[in-house]
Amino acid sequence: MPRNDDPNDHKGLIREAYRIDGITLPECRSIFLDWALSLPEGRDQRQALSDLHASYAKDEVDHPMTQVLTEGLQSAQAPKRRGGWRSRNR
Repeated sequence: MPRNDDPNDHKGLIREAYRIDGITLPECRSIFLDWALSLPEGRDQRQALSDLHASYAKDEVDHPMTQVLTEGLQSAQAPKRRGGWRSRNR
């Protein structure tokens, strides 16, 4: 996979997903997972996701990767519930 100078997509995974003709939603989810796991240490995932969404979503509204990025943004901004013993009253 070609390297990229975009700090939000250093492996070019998201960029290449948008170039694949006929790519499916499950394929985009798989690529997104690879992207998330390969994001360099110290790079803010929420910010990178927000930047990528801003770069691609307006021009590629109906692309399945846009849907995946949108879902990622929504889940990244959703409040997280703490479960287990920490959420129980003592």
